[in-house]
Amino acid sequence: MDEVVISRAIVESYLKDFTEAMESDVAVAGAGPSGLVTAYYLAREGIKVVVFERQLRVGGGMPGGGMMFNRIVVQEEGKGIFDEFGVSTREYMKGYYVADSLEAISTICSRTIKAGARIFNLISVEDVMVREDDRIVGLVLNWSAVSWSKLHVDPLTARCKVAVDATGHDAEVCRIVVKKMGPKLRTRTGDVMGEKAMWAEKGEKEILRNTREVYPGLVVAGMTANAVFGSPRMGAIFGGMLLSGRKAARVAKELLRQSYKES
Repeated sequence: MDEVVISRAIVESYLKDFTEAMESDVAVAGAGPSGLVTAYYLAREGIKVVVFERQLRVGGGMPGGGMMFNRIVVQEEGKGIFDEFGVSTREYMKGYYVADSLEAISTICSRTIKAGARIFNLISVEDVMVREDDRIVGLVLNWSAVSWSKLHVDPLTARCKVAVDATGHDAEVCRIVVKKMGPKLRTRTGDVMGEKAMWAEKGEKEILRNTREVYPGLVVAGMTANAVFGSPRMGAIFGGMLLSGRKAARVAKELLRQSYKES
């Protein structure tokens, strides 16, 4: 085996995929459960979708389960999505189903890639691209190691018709929008309102209502949606994350349909 051939194979194949990812229908920031589910439901319909994850691993908070016990809980509706992906669940009591968090996220990730989505880890979203109508038309990217090392290195860009903020509790893309564009989000204050203390039942109910377009061209999904609209966090129950990802895909698809009509 030739080490240089191995190196060339890695670089050439990666750059080919990354170059193609610079133009997409939907760009998702964050490869947690909601971001991956969003990408899955879009990709399986032939929509070109790319996911950028700042960490080395995908999965967000799912792999850690509850306090590093790698088990998670879903309700009946969430179990339906797990069944679709082929993730095993066990009924703990009526309405509560337990899943292995590692099986769950690895299966979702695999199915999402096989559906046609491209996932790039260790890439951070550090800004957004906008045009005259203040509509978001792309994401500004850099290696995560650049920001971690505090290096002054200019970024690259990826154009998209719709962006999805699935960065979790920190709502990173929405905070960038507020910082750069002012408090213009479609929230009561125009700003990221911040997540409230844990209340699983309320948080699970509100996450679907919060999953929507929050700024022209920007959809929020998963815990980002609750953080932006000021709803509670939920802890290690993940049904809402899965359902939010599915709804975010529907919202993004409708926005794409509108953009095609306008063009």
